[in-house]
Amino acid sequence: MKKCAAVALLVTVSGCTSVQVTPLDRSYSVSNVCIEDNPKVIVDGFVEAVTDVFHDHSITTEIYFGETPAHCEYRMTYTALRSWDFTPYLSHAELRMFRGDERVAYAEYHLTGKGGFDFSKWASVRSKMTPVVEELLSQY
Repeated sequence: MKKCAAVALLVTVSGCTSVQVTPLDRSYSVSNVCIEDNPKVIVDGFVEAVTDVFHDHSITTEIYFGETPAHCEYRMTYTALRSWDFTPYLSHAELRMFRGDERVAYAEYHLTGKGGFDFSKWASVRSKMTPVVEELLSQY
């Protein structure tokens, strides 16, 4: 019984970050990505944090609203959720990259149990998303 309680406490206190990535394959030769605006995302600095990493990999980005522009061979959709514990923080995010209707890459950041008592849950959006996007673009 004491072991179960200790394990439960450890899981609650530590919180876990889960990152799942299917990287963008180099064979696609991506130089520009059109990003569909998601007005439901209210996580400050999210899009900027993501696009900065694309730019670091010499991939330009542009935000579009509504229909995908005809010149966009590659597009990305995103979602980002925030949770609240004294202050809002990023608790989940997904990036989906497409060529036409084919999904060519995917990345997910998730705080298991919304971070529990782990103080890193309040880290900046940039510090959370940069390693995720770096892994997504690891072949570039």
